[in-house]
Amino acid sequence: MTRHNATLNLSKTIDRDADIIVLGLTAVGGEPTLVGAVGDVDKSYQKAYRTTPRALALSLGASTSLESTVVLPPAGARVVVVGLGDADVTADQLRRAAGSALRAVTQLPDGEGLKVTVSLELAAPELIRAAAEGALLGAYEPQVISSGEDKPKVSAITVVATGRGDAREAIDAARVVAESVCRARDWTNTPPNLLTPALFAEQARQSLREHRVSVDVLDEKALDKGGYGGILAVGGGSAHGPRLVRMQYAPRGATFHLALVGKGITFDSGGLDLKPAGQMAGMKYDMSGAAAVIAAMQAIAALGLRIKVTAYAAMAENMPSGTSYRSGDVMKMFDGQTVENYNTDAEGRLVMADAIARAALDEPHLIVDVATLTGACMVALGMRVGGLMASDDVTADRLLDAAEAGGEEFWQLPITEEIRSQLKSSVADMRSGGKNRFGGALAAGAFLQRFVPENIAWGHLDIAGPANNEDSAFGCTPKGGTGVGVRTLVALARQLAS
Repeated sequence: MTRHNATLNLSKTIDRDADIIVLGLTAVGGEPTLVGAVGDVDKSYQKAYRTTPRALALSLGASTSLESTVVLPPAGARVVVVGLGDADVTADQLRRAAGSALRAVTQLPDGEGLKVTVSLELAAPELIRAAAEGALLGAYEPQVISSGEDKPKVSAITVVATGRGDAREAIDAARVVAESVCRARDWTNTPPNLLTPALFAEQARQSLREHRVSVDVLDEKALDKGGYGGILAVGGGSAHGPRLVRMQYAPRGATFHLALVGKGITFDSGGLDLKPAGQMAGMKYDMSGAAAVIAAMQAIAALGLRIKVTAYAAMAENMPSGTSYRSGDVMKMFDGQTVENYNTDAEGRLVMADAIARAALDEPHLIVDVATLTGACMVALGMRVGGLMASDDVTADRLLDAAEAGGEEFWQLPITEEIRSQLKSSVADMRSGGKNRFGGALAAGAFLQRFVPENIAWGHLDIAGPANNEDSAFGCTPKGGTGVGVRTLVALARQLAS
């Protein structure tokens, strides 16, 4: 399958060839005000309907509420009016509004290959970037596996902005980040029979081929030789062997070394502790952390950020068979620590532990891991907010700042001494989980931290909830795989770059 992303262009005026024009509606002095280069649009609607697009939009129920959309009847081009919220609009509001407008375009019953102009009176680079990013992400359509050609609804997006050189740079950055998020979404949405660990590892290699990123893939033999007991145990029940993908981007002049680790369980049946059928269908999404890390590496390299990044994607398929690992097994992990397994459906932390321990050998300043790790995090924070745990408050604040800059939501959770005490084992160095189901997300975080040396800062992002949107699309977030984590990791790298 080939991804056909819409092209992204910059203009000072509305494209005369536009099929769709996106305008904003905001409240100024308590009155709904149409935002955008509306002069020519006004004339067209006066001629066709003897009214203004603002009046027509309000008559059709247009609102200043953020993300609300109304599609006007055509007058040459068709107009989509999107609510911007308050007049003091933020970057995240613009990202969400532009995403909603483009989603409305993709839902139009007619047309394909549409040219869309987004005109929202943009000047500041961060606002231009947010609107452009939101528009591209909103235009995303999941790829359909079909014998026919997959034709996108939107072929081109033009953003109207008054900035100069900074505007072009903002547009280019938006394109890179949005395309990387779409790549992560594509991987996450791919059926598990088409994305086994070996196939996923090869696609990771191919996606980074055009960038200054070195890629090494460890297969079963290399993993056995290296002593990756966690990855081998989890992948041992499947006919498709596990992989560990190591990626490195090291530009000249970089002074900060960031390590990223992503969970890549391409399908999670639960192993011998088999999941109920209703909970198993969505388990192709269990590789979302690895998808985010690989896609973020692609964006960081494409943007030329001056930061050294080493990333690991731990890939395995967790299946039941005669060679599966068991609850109660004791495994020797990559760093030599032994683990008593408490549940074969808590497999993610085992592959992540090996990858984190390997990342620590590279002596980075900071390790950040991303994983659809626990249902407990979903219970605590819902489906749209990810959990964050960290070795210290400075690291937590860094990650929260990056998430805010990227327009993603995370909430810091604690790792208490009481939770750590639940990992004690009488037959190994530690258990892989707590004594009961309470505080499960915290226990998983505490377990991962055991594989991080004390002299290395560490942050953990549990994306179990927001990685897969089972409900209706919203903002620039589609139904299905969301690509969550990519924007946060890229923003973090941008902040840490020399």
